[in-house]
Amino acid sequence: MAEQASLLRIGIVTISDRASQGIYEDKSGPAIEQFFREALSSPWQAVYRLIPDDQKLIEETLRQLCDEEGCSLVVTTGGTGPAPRDVTPEATEKVCHKLLPGFGELMRQVSLRSVPTAILSRQTAGIRGRSLIINLPGKPAAIRECLLAVMPAVPYCLDLIGAPFVTTHENVVRAFRPKG
Repeated sequence: MAEQASLLRIGIVTISDRASQGIYEDKSGPAIEQFFREALSSPWQAVYRLIPDDQKLIEETLRQLCDEEGCSLVVTTGGTGPAPRDVTPEATEKVCHKLLPGFGELMRQVSLRSVPTAILSRQTAGIRGRSLIINLPGKPAAIRECLLAVMPAVPYCLDLIGAPFVTTHENVVRAFRPKG
């Protein structure tokens, strides 16, 4: 168990009815994994899930990744729009003890530079115990754009909640930690 404590485990959850049914290939989950391969210099391990847009299942999956799988960071993709089956933010809010609305605000601000429909996105983030959960949009280009925006704050947030110490490749993204 001590080895697991020093190794960052990242839950990557793709939330999509069609991808979970095999109607199309999930490109979003692999895009998240690729980003972390490029950005993180400390050791980490991915724990991947592909599930449909079902609020109870999303809640169960987030709880399992945080509480049982020991993921200190859980990143979701999909289900953040205004469509009736888009319920990822509701599930995230239900399982988190603290919400971090600044993540969603920044991701929408960055996305608005590319598409005016970014105002329809409802991404959020929050803390569950010693886990940070971040909701991302579903498109791989938007995923990268949003992760580049929020990632400077993620390592320090993980420090504050007692997660493993995370370092980044500064040529990709520079982690910010206040001095002192």
